Amino acid sequence: MQVEQTKLPGVVLVTPKRFGDERGFFSEVYNKDAYSNAGIAVEFVQDNHSLSRDVGVVRGLHFQSPPHAQDKLVRVGAGRVLDVAVDIRKGSPTFGEWIAVELSAEVGNQLFIPKGFLHGFATLAPNSELLYKCSDFYAPDCDGAVRFDDPDLG
Repeated sequence: MQVEQTKLPGVVLVTPKRFGDERGFFSEVYNKDAYSNAGIAVEFVQDNHSLSRDVGVVRGLHFQSPPHAQDKLVRVGAGRVLDVAVDIRKGSPTFGEWIAVELSAEVGNQLFIPKGFLHGFATLAPNSELLYKCSDFYAPDCDGAVRFDDPDLG
């Protein structure tokens, strides 16, 4: 498993190993011990699956506030997306900064996004499927969003 820290503290790009042959491939996409050893020691309680049929679909930027804030581990099961994380942690030296990473089913890479970040994506291929693990259950009363084109985000 390859682990790459991004410019935003806590946001980590993970690429699990793939073992391929003429039949296809095998990849262990999540192993609690391996992730813990890589500094991602999170107890996930919910898995979500999203399908966007068209290219250019934008979803987000979403967050869930305390007491139900969520860490997320995001990957693509089909297609490609431009995945975005924005730091909204009060007092953070990187407050308001963001990163964008291409995630694809072909590569199998993943993005870990800790609590205190906005998350969203734009599809780069038709029928793109996003699969993500969350550290807390969905709580509608804590659900929030910021427009992707909000001028305060830069």
